[in-house]
Amino acid sequence: MADSLSGLEVPELAGARRIADVGAGAGFPGLVLALAIPRAQVDLIESVGRKTAVTDRLIQAAELGNARSITARVEDYGRVPAALGGGREAYDVVTARAVGPLALLVEYAAPLLREDGVLVAWKGARNEAEEAAGAAAGERVGMAVKEVLPVAPYPGSKRRHLHVYRKIAPTLPEFPRRAGIARKRPLA
Repeated sequence: MADSLSGLEVPELAGARRIADVGAGAGFPGLVLALAIPRAQVDLIESVGRKTAVTDRLIQAAELGNARSITARVEDYGRVPAALGGGREAYDVVTARAVGPLALLVEYAAPLLREDGVLVAWKGARNEAEEAAGAAAGERVGMAVKEVLPVAPYPGSKRRHLHVYRKIAPTLPEFPRRAGIARKRPLA
């Protein structure tokens, strides 16, 4: 929980109205953020139905009216406009923890974010090559590195960082690419 709450050091996340947690898994950081930011709507996007079934039960048990799980591939969900039930350009902030490399996360987040929205990615020790690949991918999808914040969310945690990217330009229509392509052929 402390690791999830460390994201609140990013002012855009603390003040967000709509948050998408990509690759939500068991609900971290999404469920914790829904508890911590009751005014925000938090959508937990996960492609595996049994995982969203667990988050649905957790949402009901915690009586969270501001959280919902969405069973969908992020690539498919990001293609559909919000007015038609999708997530394209619908979010102030996209979060991701333990999902993949930065280049992948930037490509997943860009279609979901409104212009000037931010991606907050939880990562461990800094990796120069991964950061360069994330920055290069960001240039292709209209995102730019805003900052990298070191955090120590709990005693004994080491080398934790929040990578923050800002959406600076509209996402081109060819993004997101088909499901699985971003992982197989990264932009950077």
